[in-house]
Amino acid sequence: MAVQCSSSSVMLASHSPAKTFSSSPNKTLFLGFSISSKPSIVVAKTHRATQICCQEKTALVPLEQRWMFEDSEINGPDIWNETWYPKGADHVNTDKPWYIVDATDKILGRLASTIAIHIRGKNLATYTPSVDMGAFVIVVNAEKVAVSGKKRNQKLYRRHSGRPGGMTVETFDQLQQRIPERILEHAVRGMLPKGRLGRQLFNHLKVYEGPDHPHDAQKPIELPIRDKRIQKQR
Repeated sequence: MAVQCSSSSVMLASHSPAKTFSSSPNKTLFLGFSISSKPSIVVAKTHRATQICCQEKTALVPLEQRWMFEDSEINGPDIWNETWYPKGADHVNTDKPWYIVDATDKILGRLASTIAIHIRGKNLATYTPSVDMGAFVIVVNAEKVAVSGKKRNQKLYRRHSGRPGGMTVETFDQLQQRIPERILEHAVRGMLPKGRLGRQLFNHLKVYEGPDHPHDAQKPIELPIRDKRIQKQR
């Protein structure tokens, strides 16, 4: 038996009469492979072989939904059930904007939430929860970030070495004097997704002590802040 397989036709040696049928989903035909529900298979009989042709069909508007369409669109393709999803060209890192913000006298939590929104891209109309659509954010003067109330002496940061009794606890004031960048990084990291996407988004945050940063080539612009309560009142 000679078999010729291609995307459009399959040749089988047979003498059965001509038939036309459509394959159903999750069913395996006698050919040994599955065919989706879209293409229709036409079997044409010849004196030596049987030719099976797969013809693609366009998804039409369902009968129960045709009342929503105009008369000229009833028999056309279903143009409403097309959900947009960003492609690779829509979130290239080299095309993303860069923002810069001065953390001097800004409330830690409100500043971190604003930064997390722009890193995730929630301020964009093209926001997609599972795709990195956000921007890069540069924070300078991280050692001058402020907190409200008595958090400077009551807010605690814990880390563990992994050994028994290796817990180390320090206050906000102590960590700010030792590694001021870690305070803002810790706050923003907790507002990002947990997993591979969150680890990728965390790389978009650049925190520096002092007013200088090495990202002048990216031409960062000022981070838009709409919350007026973010600035600590003296």
